Amino acid sequence: MPKSTLPLVLLAGGLATRLRPITASTPKALIPINGVPFIDWQLKLLRSKGITKVIMCLGFLGEEIEEYVGSGSKYGLEISYSYDGGKLLGTGGAIKKALKLLPTEFFVTYGDSYLEIDYQPIQAHYKNSHKKGLMVIYPNKDKWDTSNVVVEQGQIKKYSKTDKDTNMDYIDYGITILTKDMFNEQGETFDLGTILEEQVKNKELAAYVATNRFYEIGSVAGIQALSEKLQ
Repeated sequence: MPKSTLPLVLLAGGLATRLRPITASTPKALIPINGVPFIDWQLKLLRSKGITKVIMCLGFLGEEIEEYVGSGSKYGLEISYSYDGGKLLGTGGAIKKALKLLPTEFFVTYGDSYLEIDYQPIQAHYKNSHKKGLMVIYPNKDKWDTSNVVVEQGQIKKYSKTDKDTNMDYIDYGITILTKDMFNEQGETFDLGTILEEQVKNKELAAYVATNRFYEIGSVAGIQALSEKLQ
C-alpha cells in the first residue's frame, strides 16, 4: 500500500446548510451513503491512497464525529482533532488553529469530498516544483461544478470562487499542499481561498492535474451521484 509522508488536514467543521434539514441534527460526515456513514467511505479511501495521519478540523456537532471515528485505528490511520471552539473560524481559520498539530508542510482536503487519487505522486510533484504550495486541479469546463482556475502553460494564472473568468477551464479539485508560514499574516477567522489566491498571485502554487472526476456530498445531487457510484 502506498504511503505518504505528509499528514492530511480534513476540514469537516461547517454547518452544511445546503443539506438542511438533514444536517440540523446529523453532521455531514455521518450522512449515510448506501447505509454506511460517509466518513467511513472517505477515511478508507484516504488510507488506500497513501494517507496515514489525519488531523480533523471540527465544529458543528464535531463531538459526534470524534466519538464515531475515534483514534482512527479501525481505518489503519492515526487521527487527531482540532475544534473551532465557540465560533466557526472558516476553512482557513480552522487550519490556523490546528497548526500546532502539524509539521511545516501538509495536505488539506474537505470533509465532504470523495477523491480517487494517489497522494504520493502529488507530493513528489510538489517537491520537484520548488513552490511553496500546490493545488490539485481538474479539467472541468463547468461540467461538475463551476470552474474557478485559469491555467496557462501548466501554471495556475488565476484562482477565484467569486471573480468568474471565461478562461476558467479547470476547477480546484479539493486537495492542496500548504505550509505553516502561509498563515502568519491572517487573522482568526477567514476562508482558505484567501491563502490560495495570495499564493497564485505570488506564483507560488504548483499545479497537479487529476484525471478522475471528483465526487462530493455537499448537495443532494452530489449524494445521489456518489451513492450510485458506490453501489
